[in-house]
Amino acid sequence: MSRPLTHPNIEDTTVAGILHALADPVRLTIVRELLKAEASLNCTQMTDRLAVEMPKSTCSQHYRILRESGLIFSERKGVELTSRVRVHELETRFPGLLQSILKAYEQETLETQR
Repeated sequence: MSRPLTHPNIEDTTVAGILHALADPVRLTIVRELLKAEASLNCTQMTDRLAVEMPKSTCSQHYRILRESGLIFSERKGVELTSRVRVHELETRFPGLLQSILKAYEQETLETQR
């Protein structure tokens, strides 16, 4: 039997929790890629998209932190665990926050590549 997934109520989601979760560049990139995806993604699909070698346990840990911060919603489909960003809920609670963070990250990435 699999462990139940915990998702905080959106009312319990905090800016500090979101910023903590997104302080790691891998998690920030995961959120960016989940937003680009047409459907929920699992860890294997994510590591393929990122073209990085990452143990499944490490990817699962990143997903757990994102889930517990309130950024993503995960669900089990058989043995597969897929996740998506809680876009509408986050936008209602913190209008523009996620997009501002992602835009700043994109600009910072472009500046470092120059």
